[in-house]
Amino acid sequence: MLKKPVFVWFMLLAILGVSSCSNYQKLYKSDDVDAKYEMALKYYNQENYYRALELLEAVIPFYRGTEKAEDLYYYYAYGHYHQGDNILASYYFKRFTKTFPQSKYTDECLYMAAYCKYLDSPVYSLDQTNTIEALIELQLYIDVFPDSERVEEANELMENLRNKLEKKAFEVAKLYIKMEDYKAAITSFKNLLESFPDSRYQEPVLFNIAKAQYFYALHSIESKKKERFIEMVEVYDAYIALYPDSEHAKQVTTYYNNSREYLSSN
Repeated sequence: MLKKPVFVWFMLLAILGVSSCSNYQKLYKSDDVDAKYEMALKYYNQENYYRALELLEAVIPFYRGTEKAEDLYYYYAYGHYHQGDNILASYYFKRFTKTFPQSKYTDECLYMAAYCKYLDSPVYSLDQTNTIEALIELQLYIDVFPDSERVEEANELMENLRNKLEKKAFEVAKLYIKMEDYKAAITSFKNLLESFPDSRYQEPVLFNIAKAQYFYALHSIESKKKERFIEMVEVYDAYIALYPDSEHAKQVTTYYNNSREYLSSN
């Protein structure tokens, strides 16, 4: 059983909570726009973003075209950001830049619109539509504000996103090999190198192209084997020229020797 002083303390807290909620509801339902405005900023500064957003949403229509409108839109976008709603935050940051293109906050808000898209980018194994959208938004920011102090960070974010797309492409291509769909694997690995010419996976990509090409030839119908083993030899030449001492060089050489053996007997 609670001791009396503790019980009284809990009762006081409960009464204060009910009173605070009641006062908020009265304010929210009232027609006092200025009071709502002041309280919205107070809640925002107290990091009570849920109530701040409710009040901001209620008063914004009344301040359109006034000096306060810009700050209200700015806080409204950040309120969604602080609540972790990256999709809505990105939308409202972008909307801010269109509504107030000459604002002192326009640079920051266009960056935040892109940054929220970046935060919404999922792990590489999931669908990467949001990642591509984030790349587009970040590039837009750099194009619009090429001299901004945020450009360096925007480029770093873009690099992170590209690495994610590159890893996704690499894992998908490897999956084709596991599925023994060697033709699709070869195409996927080659597309990866075209999309990412400086790929950090270049050596394993070329190794997997050699592997896929060898087994593609090996499992081909007889009339197609010769041309595909010839392609395997060409892949070997390219791989060994670049990575003669690679850990995979011995395996690629085995594919090459087997290919040459077939070609010499046919």
